[in-house]
Amino acid sequence: MRVDRTWLGLALLTLPTLLVAIDTTALLLALPQLSADLGATNVQQLWISDGYGFMVAGLVITMGTLGDRIGRRRLLLIGAAAFATLSVVAAFAAGPLMLIAARALLGVAGATLAPCTLALITDMFRDERRRGKAIAIWATCQFTGGALGPVLAGFLLQHFWWGSVFLIAVPAMAVLLLAGPFLLPEFRDDRAGRLDLPSVELSLVAVLAMVYGVKQLTVEGVSAVPAVALAAGAAVGVVFVRRQLRLETPLLDLRLLRNRPFTAVIVGLVFAGVAMAGTGLMVTQYLQGVLGFSPFASAVLFAPMGLGVAAGTMAAPALTRWMRPATAIAGGLAGSALGGLLLVGVSGGGDGGVGGASALPLVMTGIAVLALGTGPLFALGTGLVLGSVPPERAGSAASMSETGNYFGGSLGFALLGVVAAVVYRDRMGGTSDSLAAALVAGERLPAGQGAELLRAAREAFTASLHVTGVVAAVIFAGLAVLVLTMRPAAPDIPAALPEHEAAHS
Repeated sequence: MRVDRTWLGLALLTLPTLLVAIDTTALLLALPQLSADLGATNVQQLWISDGYGFMVAGLVITMGTLGDRIGRRRLLLIGAAAFATLSVVAAFAAGPLMLIAARALLGVAGATLAPCTLALITDMFRDERRRGKAIAIWATCQFTGGALGPVLAGFLLQHFWWGSVFLIAVPAMAVLLLAGPFLLPEFRDDRAGRLDLPSVELSLVAVLAMVYGVKQLTVEGVSAVPAVALAAGAAVGVVFVRRQLRLETPLLDLRLLRNRPFTAVIVGLVFAGVAMAGTGLMVTQYLQGVLGFSPFASAVLFAPMGLGVAAGTMAAPALTRWMRPATAIAGGLAGSALGGLLLVGVSGGGDGGVGGASALPLVMTGIAVLALGTGPLFALGTGLVLGSVPPERAGSAASMSETGNYFGGSLGFALLGVVAAVVYRDRMGGTSDSLAAALVAGERLPAGQGAELLRAAREAFTASLHVTGVVAAVIFAGLAVLVLTMRPAAPDIPAALPEHEAAHS
């Protein structure tokens, strides 16, 4: 009965994970409709889509450590209650400013969810093998939700108004609030001390400035505003790091990075996020701009990326029966490199169609293989991060893992987006800045000139997709080598595991 209660608790923790992931990606499809209804400007649309992510990125470190201090279940339930309430507010927002405020506050609530759920999994599953399986299930729900979000949003938008995409998270949060006190354990570190408010302020400023700078790179390219934001964020980040190393009970225990496997996984999460986000950005645009699919059809066709990660995370624990975790992670990353190289074979013209008859199966196979290979990193790597620290520091470790994921995604959109833009403009001889602009211009030109412009633009964009695939393959191959190089001498038992757990692993 005790085991059943533990697994029921895990099922409860996967609910907010699944629904928040759906909520986040569903908004992308709802944005045009809600912007038209609310009269949102282009700048307001950016804040509606980015406000949530900014606040999550800025506060996830604080929330992970705060949960260790005041109680992980308590903070999770407070965050769930706030998330449900603010989702209703967002759904019935009367104007863009109200929606922007609701989304920002949703980010504050959302920052509590991932680190608290991961830390509670550490409390509930002390055995390494059972914890690995539990984390794999948690990660599977996260990526499955991300893949299903646009599909579910398309269904909701066909039958209801745009606010329905916010309301889908409310039932899950209600179940969590009702059952959480009975199925989830409470844990707090009584020796943690007070929360260091200057560290909270420094982390928030550093993360927000750097994330803002990275996002502005995707909009403005290399210019003064992103450069100043990145420089300011980096400078504040240095001050934050120095303060953490001096404090007896820091907000973020950077001494964890002395653990080589821990550091390898954090670096892996960041750069895998870079490769996946950059590839995802290019593939979704390729499906629409080159192959001509609608946004909803493109979302459905892009689902293999999220589902591939989900399948890889579920399969990861079984791999450890035949090989060490580091070997499984490195092998998966090598497979991801192969998936990136498959995108190099995608065509951009000829073969009887704008993308060629073989383009769609090949691009879908490429993203599926690329995503599948990352599963062991997200499942086993996250388990290694949490298992490498004492239970009282699990919240801090989880927040580092989530911050790495978020930064990787943001950097991927910016850095690989810039690389792709440079390749595209070079292929177009500087006559076009983007595929979207070429598609609009092509409709205004005479038939022959328009067709020629579209052909050239699609081929140029496909070339930028090829370069993105190669860059992603290099990143994944490098990460595979890094993981093998920095694996522990005895990886089956994490170094910081309590003695009674090591004896029973």
